[in-house]
Amino acid sequence: MPGPRHGSQIRQDPPELKINKSLNILVAMSGGVDSALAAALLKGAGHRICGLHFVLPSPDDITRQRISRIREITEYLEIPLEILDLRATFEKELIAPFVDAYLNGLTPNPCVRCNPLIKFEQMHRHVIKHRFDFMATGHYVRIKRTGKNNPINLWRGKDRQKDQSYFLHRLSQMQLSKTIFPLGNMTKAETRVQARDLNIPCHSDRESQEICFIPHMDYRHFIESREKNATFEKGPIINLLGDLVGEHDGIHRYTVGQRHGLGIASSRPYYVNALEPKSNRVIVGRQEDLFSKSVSATDFHWISPFKPTEHKAISAQIRYRHKPASGRLEMLSSCDVRFIFDQPQMAVTPGQALACYEGDRVLGGGWIVQDI
Repeated sequence: MPGPRHGSQIRQDPPELKINKSLNILVAMSGGVDSALAAALLKGAGHRICGLHFVLPSPDDITRQRISRIREITEYLEIPLEILDLRATFEKELIAPFVDAYLNGLTPNPCVRCNPLIKFEQMHRHVIKHRFDFMATGHYVRIKRTGKNNPINLWRGKDRQKDQSYFLHRLSQMQLSKTIFPLGNMTKAETRVQARDLNIPCHSDRESQEICFIPHMDYRHFIESREKNATFEKGPIINLLGDLVGEHDGIHRYTVGQRHGLGIASSRPYYVNALEPKSNRVIVGRQEDLFSKSVSATDFHWISPFKPTEHKAISAQIRYRHKPASGRLEMLSSCDVRFIFDQPQMAVTPGQALACYEGDRVLGGGWIVQDI
């Protein structure tokens, strides 16, 4: 690999990877600066690196541009690249459930679903099949390994503004056992400096904020373009007193907490408070009506065993950019939980993920349902 400019030093192995030998490591390559630097740092530490890129559903021109960019990066880093077409799997396992969720009044989080079910699962299969020692990604999270027979713990990344543990809280112990995160102890600013000093081709690229399969983040148009033969029925918008205050254009166009696009004339703004798909109703209220004291979640996945008496200071996030809120976690069953907030939180949204933490350590997470 071409040497870094300005005398910059390559970082050593991530702290959790205390192995003094050269390893075969598979690195997920998205075309962005994070995955590129992860590969560069691991190669600089003396490991044998192979890049793996997943082809996901997107317009053909974008797919070609992305693959071309990744080839440019891997050629610069002088590492081999493998390309795996996951479009059919992605369509079945992610996009179809995503559309179905919106049509049923939920607000899904495709990234939380995708990581354990598709991306890390496919990487893990590739690692086992081709006998790699580890797999790596450019996520800003940390792993702590405390012993051969102890569970592997997932922790927030050092950079709290870029921490991505919320998206990875459903990873299995099997997946985590083969994963390393080279950027977990770095900030995004440090990543860009390192990439620039190494002259990696994508070091100045703008970071994408889009869902990978939805151009311009217009999920409404995306759903309607896929469901061309569906009838998106108009329906009533009802306030909390039961009064008819407007008409909606299809329940899939609304989400809890939404203020704009309601078309309601009022001296004070209305917000979507709840969606009722069976009756095809949108329920609205004032901003103060959006606050909830608790949240319920199902299909809860634990990163490591949970013992209520041993965990005191617990916090929860109800969406990615939600500030962690302290409270009490109650286990209703092995897979159902309720989190009671110390202070009410705004816009708890069914379909989103609830992620729970003890300090910076990830306990696990589940899918938010109507409070039970």
